[in-house]
Amino acid sequence: MDLSSRKRLMTLLVVLTLLIVDSSALAPTPPNRSFLRDRNARAAANSVTRIAATSTTPASTTLPDVVKKLSINSVDGTAEIEDFIAKEDLRLKEKAPSLSKIRRMLPPDAFEIDTPTSLMYFGLDLAFVAASITGLYAVVTSDLYRSLPFYEQAPMVAPLQVLSGFAMWCMWCIGHDAGHGTVSQSKTISRIVGEIAHSVVCLTPYVPWQKSHLKHHLNHNHLDRDYSHQWFIREEKDDLPLAFKASYWTRNFQLPILYLVYLLAGVPDGGHVYFYGRMWENESTEEKMNAAWSSLISIATATGLWHLMGTADFAVTIMAPWLVCSFWLFMVTYLQHHSDDGKLYTDDTWTFVEGGFQTVDRDYGKWVNRMSHHMMDGHVVHHLFFAKVPHYKLEDATVALQKGLEESGKIHLYKRIDTPDYTQEIIKQFDENWFFINEAQVVRE
Repeated sequence: MDLSSRKRLMTLLVVLTLLIVDSSALAPTPPNRSFLRDRNARAAANSVTRIAATSTTPASTTLPDVVKKLSINSVDGTAEIEDFIAKEDLRLKEKAPSLSKIRRMLPPDAFEIDTPTSLMYFGLDLAFVAASITGLYAVVTSDLYRSLPFYEQAPMVAPLQVLSGFAMWCMWCIGHDAGHGTVSQSKTISRIVGEIAHSVVCLTPYVPWQKSHLKHHLNHNHLDRDYSHQWFIREEKDDLPLAFKASYWTRNFQLPILYLVYLLAGVPDGGHVYFYGRMWENESTEEKMNAAWSSLISIATATGLWHLMGTADFAVTIMAPWLVCSFWLFMVTYLQHHSDDGKLYTDDTWTFVEGGFQTVDRDYGKWVNRMSHHMMDGHVVHHLFFAKVPHYKLEDATVALQKGLEESGKIHLYKRIDTPDYTQEIIKQFDENWFFINEAQVVRE
C-alpha cells in the first residue's frame, strides 16, 4: 500500500469514528420510543424520588448513582448494585425471597469463574464457526456450485448456512458471558473474548451491546425502563402511531431482520453501530470512543470479508448464516421474556427479584441447551446473578434454585416451559402477541 493510499485509509477511519461517536445530529430518535419519552422521563424521576424518600440506605446512594459507577467496558460495581438491589427488595416486598436468601440456595461453586474452562468453550466454538464457514465457502466457490442455476444452488448450501448460523449463535453466547464478566476475572481477557466473539464473528459491536444489555438486566420486566424489549399495552393498540401499527401488520415478515433493525436503526434502545438514542444520553465522549472501537472492528471485518469474497459470495457465506444467528438470538430472547402469565411492573411495584422471576427457563432439548451454553434453560439464575454465575455452572445452579424454592414454599415464582418445537413456538407467539402485554398483566399497585 503506497503512502497516498495509507493517508486515504487513515482519513476514512477518522471520519468513521467521528460519525460513530457523534451521530445524534444525523440520526433521528428511534421512532418506536419517541411517543414514550415523556412517560419514561416521569417514571425515572418518580423512581429516584421514591427511592430517596424511603430508602434505608444513605440518602446520597440510589440505584442510579450506583449504576453510574459501572463503565461500559467493565463490570466494576456489580456487587454494589446487587447489594443495593437486595436492600430495595427487602424494603419493598415480602412476596419473594431476597437476593441473599436465593444466593444461599445455590452451591458455593456456582459462583466460581474459571478462566481456563471459559477459554476452552471459547476455543471450541471458535473452531466450530471456522470449520462450518470454511466448509460453506469451499462449496460456494466450487466449480459444481458455480455451474448450477440459482434454484439448485440455494438448497445445496442451505444446510451448511443453518449449521454455520447456529455455530455463530453458540459463539454469541460466549460473547454474552464476556459482556457480563463471567468469562474471566480479568477485564482484558473478557474484552478480547467479547470483541472476537461479538464484534468479529457475529458482527455485533461488543461494547455498545454490553452497555444496552446491562441496562436490560438492571430493569428487567419494567414496563417503561426495560431495554432490549419493548412493551405495548394491548388495550391501547388503537392509539399507537401509524408506524407502530404498520410494524404490527407486517410482523410476520420481520423475524429474520429484527436484530439487524435493533443494531442499525436503534429500535428500541438506540444505535449500536453509530451512536444515538436513549442508551447514549449523557454519555461522555471517552465512553463513546471506547465503544467506537467495537463498531470499527465490526465494520472492518464485514468490509474486509466483502472485499475478499465479493458481494454474492459474501451474502451467501456470511450474511445468510448471520441472519440464522440473528433469528436464534431474537427467538431465544423473545421466548425467555414472554409467557402467558408473565407480569410487567411499574415504578411503584418493580423490584429486581420479582422482575427476574418473570424470566422464563425454556427447555429446547438436551443438546441444543448444552451447545447454546444453557442460555435458554438457565436464564432465571442468569438474570438473578448476571455477573456471578458462568454458563457452565447454570445447569447445576438451576437445579439447586428449584430445590431451594420448593423447600421454602416459593416454587410458584419459578417459570419453566418445555419448548422442543421452538421455531414453531416463536412464529406462533410473535404472530399472536407481537410486543403486546395485556393490561391485566401489569402490576400497578
